[in-house]
Amino acid sequence: MRFIADLHIHGKYSRATSKQLTIENLEKYANIKGIDMLGTGDFTHPKWIAELKAELSEDDTGILRTKSGFPFMLQTEISLIYSQGGKGRRVHNIVLAPDFDTVSQITDYLLTKGRIDYDGRPIFKIPCPEFVESLRSINKKIEVIPAHIWTPWFSMLGSKSGFDSVEECFGDQTKHIHALETGLSSNPPMNWRLSQLDRFTLVSNSDLHSFWPWRIGREANIFDTEMAYDSIIKALHTRKGFKGTIEVDPAYGKYHYDGHRNCSFCSSPKETMKLKGICPVCKKPLTIGVDYRIEELADRPEGFILKEAPPFYSLIPLSDIISVIVGKAVATKTVWAEYYKLVKEGRSEFDVLMNIPLEELKKDVDEKIAKAIIKARQGSVKVKPGYDGEYGIPVFGNEQDKDNKEDCTPVSKTAQQGLNDFF
Repeated sequence: MRFIADLHIHGKYSRATSKQLTIENLEKYANIKGIDMLGTGDFTHPKWIAELKAELSEDDTGILRTKSGFPFMLQTEISLIYSQGGKGRRVHNIVLAPDFDTVSQITDYLLTKGRIDYDGRPIFKIPCPEFVESLRSINKKIEVIPAHIWTPWFSMLGSKSGFDSVEECFGDQTKHIHALETGLSSNPPMNWRLSQLDRFTLVSNSDLHSFWPWRIGREANIFDTEMAYDSIIKALHTRKGFKGTIEVDPAYGKYHYDGHRNCSFCSSPKETMKLKGICPVCKKPLTIGVDYRIEELADRPEGFILKEAPPFYSLIPLSDIISVIVGKAVATKTVWAEYYKLVKEGRSEFDVLMNIPLEELKKDVDEKIAKAIIKARQGSVKVKPGYDGEYGIPVFGNEQDKDNKEDCTPVSKTAQQGLNDFF
């Protein structure tokens, strides 16, 4: 069966997360978005795992289900901070597990290294190779996936604290790494520029910290397998049954370009090189983004296509489209009033973004919003790049965009493909 899975989220006990992140709300908004399966997030946190056990039923497929039958996969994110090669390293990893018993053993192991009760994404001073080897000694079915691999501050290949290759990070345990999470600020074509990544399945997830629909499933994975833990893991290992990813334009991500948020300054890699990496406002080193970092490590030209790679589909969240057109912040009643005119019973956000014809959309919302959705569907919307923790902004050429149009005028190319082929 075909299904869409968002396998990297957080619960309400992680830092900077909404207290509204309950199992009930996660299921509700996954259905609104069009997501068929979620990761549980944060299974090491004592309060969250207690809620998971109380509200989700376990069966022999390795998938947990709510009382209404919505599926979850046991998942957490672990932050590893340590020194290697004379440099401080900060690497985040997604961990998938097949059952509660395995989760209990993982938690017991981590308790020998530190605390787990202060954050849903706890920090440990464990080198990545040791981490993978220790988890595999618990259960070989445990899957470790390097998270948002290009984020400057906390990732495997990040400019501030990462490595220059998967092997440098994971050493002799690289053979047990099968998938890499691209993160919001990169997409598959950017990763195809590194031949060292060819053998890994590129996955995408939301890294959800908010219960709002615009965050859940903003990036996700498409599978055509049994909805069972072993089948999903096999698809990640072999790509058989892995049918691609749903992405946002990488310029939408918070770390695509270089810059300083506090200085309201961002720059493309070429501009950063001219500036020798120094902010012209505060004269301090810029936060180097993903686009620049990929340029540093790439051994292939821009535009290279990896022919054997699964497809990917580029979308802009519906709430962001509405926000730009109506000139209101995403988290406002105005935006969500328009959103729920479009997303209603029997119609998910993905349906609206990819399937509903213009004339049908115009019956529910103003023509400007309807046309903007079609424009995004056609892949003709530019995105002003995000930088140093600021999200990118879709640009539809409306009056409300005029004040910002000159900021970071270079934009990435939206790799829009026919998601209609899937849906």
